[in-house]
Amino acid sequence: MIPRPRCVVLGLDGLPLSLARKLADMDGFPALSRICEKAGTVRAELPDLSPVNWTSFFTGCGPGEHGVYGFSRINPQTYELSITDFSHVAVPTIFDRLGELGLTSKVINLPNTYPARPFPGLLVSGFVAHELRRAVYPPMFAHALAREGYILESDTSRGATDHNALLYGLSTSLTSRRKVLDMFWPDLAWDMFCFVITETDRLFHFLFNAVEDADHLLHTACLGLLRQIDALAAEVLERFDALPDPKRLIVLADHGFARTLTEVDINAWLIRNGYLQLMPGLHGEWDATCIAPQSRAFALDPSRIYIHTAERFARGRVGRSQAQAVALEIATGLAHLEFEGKPVLAAVHPGPQFYSGSQAVHAPDLVLEANTGFDLKAKFDRTEIFGHFGRTGCHTPDQAIFYDSYDSNPGLMRHIGQEVLNFWGL
Repeated sequence: MIPRPRCVVLGLDGLPLSLARKLADMDGFPALSRICEKAGTVRAELPDLSPVNWTSFFTGCGPGEHGVYGFSRINPQTYELSITDFSHVAVPTIFDRLGELGLTSKVINLPNTYPARPFPGLLVSGFVAHELRRAVYPPMFAHALAREGYILESDTSRGATDHNALLYGLSTSLTSRRKVLDMFWPDLAWDMFCFVITETDRLFHFLFNAVEDADHLLHTACLGLLRQIDALAAEVLERFDALPDPKRLIVLADHGFARTLTEVDINAWLIRNGYLQLMPGLHGEWDATCIAPQSRAFALDPSRIYIHTAERFARGRVGRSQAQAVALEIATGLAHLEFEGKPVLAAVHPGPQFYSGSQAVHAPDLVLEANTGFDLKAKFDRTEIFGHFGRTGCHTPDQAIFYDSYDSNPGLMRHIGQEVLNFWGL
């Protein structure tokens, strides 16, 4: 009897190769030591956000095809924002494709797969996931996970102010991830197993300075959490080693990370330069309904700029013939934006040329690529362009760790999904 080919994907959300190599040189990181021997990097899709990049991985397509451009979506009639979720993914997933061949996948904590839907195997949704009962397919497994105290996502709402609570919460959610691994791996009734650890990203957002700085009061505690993450990764590697051939192991991050120099609010820049006007009154950070009709442009999280055209938005007044000129003005102005003598942006990409596919009609008009250390934002309640708000680490499009036991060299996140399909000849 020929053994069934198996592919195991281990996600380490936001882990940069540069940091992984530093950790690999320390005691207590056997998994990273092994991975870093052959690891390279993969470049993130832009915007370099988790929903964009994990969706690119699990569809094998770019944003212009799968339609996910950020955490939020705007209703062009009401201007209300909503959270992007699994229902907005416009193409089949690689798991759907494998299911057509009769292959089964088990997928744990993969971002942007909520709410769970009929799935060729088992799915436990990852961030952003609100209710356990809607995060699991088949639904009957939600009760078993609830009994085990499974945590969909650690509460990071106080992450900027209560670091000890953050570390405790991340440690607790890691423990529950291990329970799920114990529950769903052993029967080997799967062809693909995808297991994503997101606690790395949460730690780096709030305590990247403590991770990097050996003199920080919480440096030792952060290393302790990272060793806990490594131990869980090592368990996945050991289970992979025990599988018979043929088999393939892929380890990846969805983006890199760096220490934050400053947050940069693009809407504050648009307001200051006369492109965005808000209606009178108090507005929340996600309240896009305050965009005034006379606005020529606005930004959505964290680096997407939309020209406020009459063709696209209910209150828009910019004509089609004017839109390109407005976009060029904004791109030119932002190209000169500096903080303490350093240019904020590495590039300003025109959306119509940058994205291709059936969903490119929903793409932003401009997508911004930041230089390392600049954390782009798009709030509706800030007046200052630059500032610090409790986060010490920010995403980067480069340095995302990548390892493949088959030695592939993908250029972008979407290519990793394609590699998985190639393993089965798709």
